[in-house]
Amino acid sequence: MRFSDDSVVGGVRHRRFTLARGSRTVPGVLWSPPAEPPEPMGLVLIGHGASGSKYQDYVRSLGRELASKHQLAAAAIDGPTHGDRRDDGGRDGQRAFLDFAMMWSSEPGMTEEMVADWQATLDALLALEGLGGPVGYWGLSMGTILGLPFVAAEKRVSAAVLGLMGMTGPTTERIRADAPRVSCPVLFLLQWSDELFSRQSGFELFDALGTPDKTLHANTGGHGAVPSHEFATSASFLARRLSRRPPAS
Repeated sequence: MRFSDDSVVGGVRHRRFTLARGSRTVPGVLWSPPAEPPEPMGLVLIGHGASGSKYQDYVRSLGRELASKHQLAAAAIDGPTHGDRRDDGGRDGQRAFLDFAMMWSSEPGMTEEMVADWQATLDALLALEGLGGPVGYWGLSMGTILGLPFVAAEKRVSAAVLGLMGMTGPTTERIRADAPRVSCPVLFLLQWSDELFSRQSGFELFDALGTPDKTLHANTGGHGAVPSHEFATSASFLARRLSRRPPAS
């Protein structure tokens, strides 16, 4: 793992990194509190949505909130055909979306490669000084398409936020097989009038999750209309689940 752009802005340390995994280069970013806490920090991995990147606004805001408010580290990596995996650095979000849709429907190995990218990233991050605490995952839409299989495969993940996805699409059989293997606590976000993934398919995916500790939040609006308070709520959910401190009596 090679770091660059190591800086502190607004009370949050920001480090850009690249990770080599065989012939693949995984581009990512790590947010953390500027001073290391007395014990290893928890870590939240953030999966972005289709057409976005590790730097899209809500990913950056969530990473900074986890670091500044909850004293957790947070990391995001670019998904397939997105961000710095593209020659244009991901500036053309529409093209990235279309290329992902094509890959999703034509390359069955895409999911497994992304799971391996996340696992290699997690290995490298947990080896850093100051990290090593509990691990969480946050990812909606494409972040669930590719993140749910990672959460199912990775028992180091102690809690996850998933959603804006249903039991549908080219990799439905993979999702159907992996959902019952998700055993950690889950907060699932659903948009009532989602134009990409129907409400019923979202309910079906939520129902298929294997964990008995799962909560569904449904909000009005379309796919991209997740209310701002849900980002804060989901950050708090992960912070509570990843805290080493016993609950207040």
